[in-house]
Amino acid sequence: MTLWQIIILASIACLLIKFAGYLVPPTLLHKPGPARIADLLTVALLAALIAVQTLGSGDAIVVDARVPAVLVAVVLFAIRVPFVLVVIAAALVAAGIRAL
Repeated sequence: MTLWQIIILASIACLLIKFAGYLVPPTLLHKPGPARIADLLTVALLAALIAVQTLGSGDAIVVDARVPAVLVAVVLFAIRVPFVLVVIAAALVAAGIRAL
């Protein structure tokens, strides 16, 4: 199998999964259990993505300028600073540490 065949098959699989989601009855989605699972699953996947992108570099765990930048962003989000300012502050922290 070539790379393009794998990409096409994966795209078709994703499309079929998406269409299967439309077959789920709406009454099932409005029950408290599935709604809570969907909410928690979204948060867990986002947290995993942040951890992988912050600490991952190939097959190794790397602690570099990204970690303090993310910590600064977490603190600023906790005190409800606007998103644009959080991004700028995190970028400045990462750039400052890399400049050292």
